[in-house]
Amino acid sequence: MPQCTFQLEKEFIELYVLLKLLAFAPSGGAAKAMIAAGQVSVDGVTETRKACKIRGNQVVRVAGDEIRVIG
Repeated sequence: MPQCTFQLEKEFIELYVLLKLLAFAPSGGAAKAMIAAGQVSVDGVTETRKACKIRGNQVVRVAGDEIRVIG
């Protein structure tokens, strides 16, 4: 499983913004559609809230890739 890390600059980042910034989705709308379709999990649980706040030490999985968020 490919893995990448993301360093937070603030307290949190919204899930759809994270996917857009790391190019897992070409746009915010596409990221929201992926989340709504149940293609994204946070800490092993499918996440359907588009604006879910992702904080340090959380793990996001999408399309077989893992994103470790460092806070």
